[in-house]
Amino acid sequence: MITAKVEEVDRDRLLGLKFGADDYICKPFSPREVVARAKAVLRRTQSGPIDEKLIAGPITVNITRHCATIHGVELPLTPSAYGLLKVLMARPGRLYTRGDLISRVQGYDFEGYNRTIDSHIKNLRRLRPA
Repeated sequence: MITAKVEEVDRDRLLGLKFGADDYICKPFSPREVVARAKAVLRRTQSGPIDEKLIAGPITVNITRHCATIHGVELPLTPSAYGLLKVLMARPGRLYTRGDLISRVQGYDFEGYNRTIDSHIKNLRRLRPA
C-alpha cells in the first residue's frame, strides 16, 4: 500500500497489514525503495517452478522438464516419441487417427508418409528404462 497520509501512520499501517497488504509505504518515497520492496515481496511469494506431470501407472511424463520415466527411471526418447507419449497420456482412452497424431506431435501438416506414426508407436511399445 502507498499512502500520502503521514498522521496516524502506525494505526494505518497496522490496519493495512491486517487487511492483507504485503507492505506499506508513505510519501514521500524513493522509486528505488518501491522497486526494492516489490522485489522483496516477490522473493517471499514465489516458489520454484512447479513440475507439470502426466501419470499413468508406472509411467510419468514431466512436461516441465520434457522427459519421461518408468518406475522413476528416465526413458531414452526422441522428440517425436516424447511428443507422441505426451499426447497419448494427456487423454487416456481417446482414439486418434494417424493424421491427428502426426499433426499433434509434429505441430504442423506433415507431408510425409502417414504410416510414420506407426513406427513411433512401435518404438514406444518396446521402450524399457535406460
